[in-house]
Amino acid sequence: MSDAHADARPEAPPAEGPARCPAAPAAAPAPDLFTWEFAADPYPAYAWLREHAPVHRTELPSGVEAWLVTRYVDARQALADARLSKNPVHHSEAAHGKGRIGIPGERSANLMTHLLNIDPPDHTRLRRLVSKAFTPRRVAEFAPRIQELTDRLIDGFATRGSADLIHEFAFPLPIYAICDLLGVPPEDQDDFRDWAGMMLRHTKAGHGGGPRGGVARSVKKMRTYLAELIHSKRAGLGATAAPDEDLISGLIRASDHGEHLTENEAAAMAFILLFAGFETTVNLIGNGTYALLRHPAQRELLQKSMAAGDSELLATGIEELLRYDGPVELATWRFATRELTLGGQRIAEGDPVLVVLAAADRDPARFTEPDVLDLTRRDNPHLGYGHGIHYCLGAPLARLEGQTALATLLTRLPDIRLAVEPDDLRWRGGLIMRGLRSLPVEFTPEVR
Repeated sequence: MSDAHADARPEAPPAEGPARCPAAPAAAPAPDLFTWEFAADPYPAYAWLREHAPVHRTELPSGVEAWLVTRYVDARQALADARLSKNPVHHSEAAHGKGRIGIPGERSANLMTHLLNIDPPDHTRLRRLVSKAFTPRRVAEFAPRIQELTDRLIDGFATRGSADLIHEFAFPLPIYAICDLLGVPPEDQDDFRDWAGMMLRHTKAGHGGGPRGGVARSVKKMRTYLAELIHSKRAGLGATAAPDEDLISGLIRASDHGEHLTENEAAAMAFILLFAGFETTVNLIGNGTYALLRHPAQRELLQKSMAAGDSELLATGIEELLRYDGPVELATWRFATRELTLGGQRIAEGDPVLVVLAAADRDPARFTEPDVLDLTRRDNPHLGYGHGIHYCLGAPLARLEGQTALATLLTRLPDIRLAVEPDDLRWRGGLIMRGLRSLPVEFTPEVR
């Protein structure tokens, strides 16, 4: 019976006895998760989960059951909890072997031994080796190359007056940047762009719900290429390292000098930097640009700040964009190595746990007005790049790419605007990553 009908039929009070108390309002029903509507705007559903079921067991589109952690305090705890392993061998089911979790094809291509799938001490050893490529000094030295790539890509559409910022800008920028960092020759980088594009179109973040065969084939091609590249670089490696030595050469050199780095580990490391490193930056640039286009006052504030030569707002603004609508919706898989309690829920040994970064970063218990985009926000310990020993290794490079991309776009194309209605945009349906399929924009063409 509808509320309207109930209200239209008042009920007379009883002649005797205590007065009736009004009925308590019914709790709102649990939201549907992982629908296309949810993908477009998951934040109301995450707000419901934070309030009513902050550690919530659900069946994912792949059929795997997992716990979703949505409150900030629980999320931060889970991300740093050593009882939650990254290694899929701890999963109570054989879902990983069946290809229902993880990156399609990574097991058959011998690419499992990367930072997203291992724990200490192997994680400590491999992270120490690769972290040399992401020091503040090394990233700062890479800044001119990022600016060069950014300008070159904008040159490709600036005189046209319109563009799809995902396909023409946000997608190719991090691919070419990470290829440069790894040491992939320029003549081979378009192959990597094609393989990455296949993964971006079909992986659905690697967690079911979409065709995975094309992803697995791309992974296999990438693995074959990386093996050949490692062999050729090893053959040409000099006696001493150059100051700007590429990352793959550095990994080979470490392996040859007693660091016990296997070829599979070197290939897996290069692979995961490509696979995980590019899509997060694609989404940071895409989601960040979209948020600024939807909040013109914030965009204008940033443009005025940059025009005055002040870079401080750009730095805090990137952090706010990471919090407000970040590129990684859920942290990658964790598995309980023994029974534990999280947010009042008992997590059984072997249970998968997924930390919902997007929900934690809008938790009103931690952030003032969390649903408001505020580029001046300073108290902003967001979890956009994780927390603990698995904090994103490439975060400094991604921040550099994001700042450079947004600053250059807003400076060169100051009146950039959406070319379609927001409701016409489509988000990639997935589990881990959050990003737009396309972002059509218009602007006054540059005059050369």
